[in-house]
Amino acid sequence: MTLNNRWVLPEGIEEVLPVQAMQLEELRRNLIDMYTSWGYDLVMPPLVEYLESLLSGTGHDLDLQTFKITDQLTGRMMGIRADMTPQVARIEAHHLKQNTPTRLCYLGTVLHTRPQGFSASRSPLQIGAELYGHNGTQSDVEILSLMVETLKLTGMNTFYIDLGHAGIFRSLVNQAGLSTAQENQLFDVLQRKAKPELVALMVKWKLKKPIADMLTSLPDLNGGEEVFDKATKIFSKADKAVLAAIKNLQEIASQFKDRVVDIKLHYDLSELRGYNYHTGVIFAAYTPGQGQAIAQGGRYDDIGKDFGLARPATGFSADLKTLVSLSGLQGESVYGIFSAEEHEPSLFEFIAGLRAQGERVVMALPEQQGDAAAMQCNRVIVKKGSNWSVKEI
Repeated sequence: MTLNNRWVLPEGIEEVLPVQAMQLEELRRNLIDMYTSWGYDLVMPPLVEYLESLLSGTGHDLDLQTFKITDQLTGRMMGIRADMTPQVARIEAHHLKQNTPTRLCYLGTVLHTRPQGFSASRSPLQIGAELYGHNGTQSDVEILSLMVETLKLTGMNTFYIDLGHAGIFRSLVNQAGLSTAQENQLFDVLQRKAKPELVALMVKWKLKKPIADMLTSLPDLNGGEEVFDKATKIFSKADKAVLAAIKNLQEIASQFKDRVVDIKLHYDLSELRGYNYHTGVIFAAYTPGQGQAIAQGGRYDDIGKDFGLARPATGFSADLKTLVSLSGLQGESVYGIFSAEEHEPSLFEFIAGLRAQGERVVMALPEQQGDAAAMQCNRVIVKKGSNWSVKEI
């Protein structure tokens, strides 16, 4: 690296300048306040952990996205977090150990080895919430509703929710008696919605017609409310677990629409995002014109099993920087009050009072360059007689 380009940051790593930084900080405060009003407690997991802890549970899927480093004190491998969800699960299971429902929220920077999402960033500002200890539609609906409120608060006004259920595919795989290798192959084909390949696999594996027809129908089961009627007919010969998953998804959608009336729902029974750890409903938010989810989540029961406490869990996460960039919200410069260089106790007292009221006061420095306007101030402190006051400029 030459002297002229030492300032260049790694690809996908960005810095945030004052106006945008203040905008993100204000949103962060507003989000945490909102989560608190819903009963969610803030936790702050560490930036690094030992690798075996960081990649436990849902973290196995994050192996390739995790930067690995060596701890100079112990020689053990550590990882820089790529997702805070496994960390929050560890905190809930290993430290809190509650029998009652536990609501936790978090917000912090994560680091990816490769860029993801719209912004191609490798350092998202992850926000999220998790609800542990309740296995029912009500907790899924609460988390889904909180995700919607999060999007609205960050300025996302046009989006829809995509709903699926991991239990449908998993139960069909069990009914078909597929091996792990076959399950993984089928999963890959479904994610690409490659219908011809799917049909070819049914023939190759010599599956019986009823189960083959049910599996090949999955890519077509997407759309509006009519999906449930179609699914009920198509899966009439499926195991009870399949029908129970469909009923669970339908109940979640119904209860959600009772709480949130202005958000469109879309159903996709072949959507398997996070399949390796999701156990129930899967959901994601999309905005028109963009192909990737802007927020996502679902149910992942027993996520804390690797940490000593297996409890039901549901949650969501998003990248705050992505949401702000897509929303079109513009940060505003903060103007302050400029104080000339005066060494008077009464002035210091006056300035302290202004700052206590939330005002931004910038004090001039000896022989500095730049006037009040240059220092981003639209008012100045002036003295009339023995009293100080603020004057517009």
